[in-house]
Amino acid sequence: MKKDIILCGVGGQGILSIAAAIGAAALKNNLYLKQAETHGMSQRGGDVVSHLRLSSEPIFSDLIPLGGADLILSVEPLEALRYFPYLSPNGTIVTNNVPFKNIPNYPSEETIFAELKKWKNLVIINAEEIAESLQAKRSSNIVMLGAAVPFLGIPYDSFAAGIKEIFERKGQEIVETNLAALKAGYDFANKK
Repeated sequence: MKKDIILCGVGGQGILSIAAAIGAAALKNNLYLKQAETHGMSQRGGDVVSHLRLSSEPIFSDLIPLGGADLILSVEPLEALRYFPYLSPNGTIVTNNVPFKNIPNYPSEETIFAELKKWKNLVIINAEEIAESLQAKRSSNIVMLGAAVPFLGIPYDSFAAGIKEIFERKGQEIVETNLAALKAGYDFANKK
């Protein structure tokens, strides 16, 4: 098993929590993992990308080469396009459809989605709307994670267990909220 994943968005959207949950699920399945954040983690609203590599064999580099990613998980649609050159020919894009307009010349949403829809393996989800319907507005990143789970090659239950571990110090209510968000994203992707 080998999965190379690009996680992208803007600062403050929960990329590190997504990476932690994927990492916890990978470790529960005795997988090797390497991760590298390569841009903007400290700046809220700035470009954020994390390379996450999972494998049943040892991994020698933490960076994914151009054309090598199996999955782009983007919590912001323009960021999915920014990292598109990393996607392998059979790779999948899972992206939120809610833009974070943090630059003055942000392209039109029509332009962004017209480009994204050219890709054959694509899941577009409104993670904010789903999170709000669960009364869990701050869990939209976990909705995004749930939508990516079917493409990661790791059992859903491993992600649920990872969510419990990561959020248990914040209390059972936060754990349950994030589990509901994970399941909602997972169910959405499985309907596609």
